[in-house]
Amino acid sequence: MAGEDAVLILAAAPERMRNADAPWPYRQDSDFHYLTGFDEPEAVLALLPGRAHGETVLFCRERDADRERWDGERMGTDRAARELRLDDAFPIDDIDDILPGMIEGRARVYCHFGQEPDFDARLLAWMRRLRTARGGGVVPKDLVALGHLLHDLRLFKSRDELALMRRSAEVAGAAHLAAMAMARPGVAEYEIEGEILRTIRSRGAVPAFPPTIAGGTNACIMHYQANRAVLKAGDLLLVDAGAEVECYASDITRTYPVDGTFSPEQRALYDIVHEAQLAAIDAVRPGRSFADSHEAAVRVIATGLCALGLLKGGVDRVIAEGAYKAYFPSKTGHWLGLDVHDVGDYRIDGEPRVLEEGMVLTVEPGIYIPPGDKGVAERWRGIGIRIEDDVVVTRGAPAVMTAMVPKDPAAF
Repeated sequence: MAGEDAVLILAAAPERMRNADAPWPYRQDSDFHYLTGFDEPEAVLALLPGRAHGETVLFCRERDADRERWDGERMGTDRAARELRLDDAFPIDDIDDILPGMIEGRARVYCHFGQEPDFDARLLAWMRRLRTARGGGVVPKDLVALGHLLHDLRLFKSRDELALMRRSAEVAGAAHLAAMAMARPGVAEYEIEGEILRTIRSRGAVPAFPPTIAGGTNACIMHYQANRAVLKAGDLLLVDAGAEVECYASDITRTYPVDGTFSPEQRALYDIVHEAQLAAIDAVRPGRSFADSHEAAVRVIATGLCALGLLKGGVDRVIAEGAYKAYFPSKTGHWLGLDVHDVGDYRIDGEPRVLEEGMVLTVEPGIYIPPGDKGVAERWRGIGIRIEDDVVVTRGAPAVMTAMVPKDPAAF
């Protein structure tokens, strides 16, 4: 795709410091992981189309017994080349001497310019050196965004990627089932969070994002993170949590009554969201547009809210004027993969993208009635409901990877 007159250069994610000398748990850059499977910092991948001595070259840390005693084992250049099936690997300490020569003579550099300022400065220094060396070498004239090539590839999941995502979904599903078993009046949101994290880690995975554990009116906060309240009888509990297996994510949301019984208002709204989600999932088919799923959910939610008298003016008018957004302000889903909100264009030439086999997306409609909304009767206020599943576009009917977590209201 890049052509033999280009070079593609990608840096591993740097270590991020939490405070003082304590780093955050290391997480590789998703694009770097996609191309290499290498999970260490201080590395650079160079892809050199048509290079006689090898097209795939990794620069990484050498083995170092003293540093490994403190920080853990390193793969080193020999193992990296062999196990990752690269053409060659060099010590990262030698990159300034080796990589500029690989860049010379190429017309374009594909990179993530602007993502890591320190690496950007290093890349520009290599380019400046080439311009001044030996009276000026043939230096690439263009820096091109690597995402234009790479992110469309990532949108289509291979069989192996789907297997990892199914495993991630199974782990997250087990965490949600553990949360359901623990939820009852008097339990704190952070206790549910702890059980979710324990379940995920006990299965060799990590959380894909900080879980949302939102009881009662907290469920009306779209990205609630405090997880500090105590659950009360009569509350609904909204749990949004996912796992990550070898960097591949899952993302599941369920909402259910803490004490096992819906109020009439809770049940009425839950039924609307459940119906909307089923309609939205049914629209996840090849040849349909990404927007069709959202539009299916919007129509069901608008119809239901009008039938309950929470919206006025008729369904078509409510949709045309966007009045439903007062209670359904979000979109119905997003791409899913190496990132929870994965890469990939949602629109092509201004039009919603057409779904194709191998794409994976979430389907997550919801209704959120703010506790301070004086436009509805008090009995409706403060109810927040979302149902979310991970769905694969197949040749036929959509495949729901997260179906092991119950969502039928009779299950609660």
